[in-house]
Amino acid sequence: MTQENFVYGRLITRENRFIAKVDVKGVEERVHVPNTGRLPQVLHEGVTVQLRKSNNPNRKTKYSLIATKNNDHWVNIDSQLPNKLVYESVKDGTIKEFKHIELLKREVSYGNSRFDLYYERNDQKGFIEVKGVTYVEEGIGMFPDAPTLRGTKHIYELIEAVEAGYEGTILFLIMREDGDSFRPYWEIDKEFSEALVIAEEKGVQILAYKTTYNETIPYVTERAPISLEKQS
Repeated sequence: MTQENFVYGRLITRENRFIAKVDVKGVEERVHVPNTGRLPQVLHEGVTVQLRKSNNPNRKTKYSLIATKNNDHWVNIDSQLPNKLVYESVKDGTIKEFKHIELLKREVSYGNSRFDLYYERNDQKGFIEVKGVTYVEEGIGMFPDAPTLRGTKHIYELIEAVEAGYEGTILFLIMREDGDSFRPYWEIDKEFSEALVIAEEKGVQILAYKTTYNETIPYVTERAPISLEKQS
């Protein structure tokens, strides 16, 4: 996507999980927020935001709020983008743990679940569940920023897939340049964090990757260290 698709403004307020008010060149616009997380660090009054203009004339909102500028760093909050970035980075080899992929598909159902990515290689089949990380403290990316029953459910469903013979991976993509490592946010969601530890013990691969930005566009770069250790 080119810069011509973007406009910039200042956040006035977030009305609810889906709608925010933004000042765009002196005009107050109600915009769609494509992320239902709390985003406490990145969505606050007065922050500079990047908006993507919709080409759909029937939409109730003309713009989607896709990124904010936090401490001079852009942070993309579009919840659909991490899946797309990981898909592309598996295909082009940037994410090095998935070599010799013969088939790669997005949004594939298994049982009662729908995992972000499905792949086949060397007669082995596997799933990848992608989580975008927007919360960072002292260089450490943490997930989730709010309790997520759905996220915890996905972990246990991925464990079931591994026990049935599939490969399984949970990949945390840190959508901020100031995030150098990752840990689960125990203080926010103990159940999710515990499930992540159990998943690793059951054979689920836990990965984290960093991103960098070319102007406002994020790209996957390199693997980030992980600590699953419970925080006191």
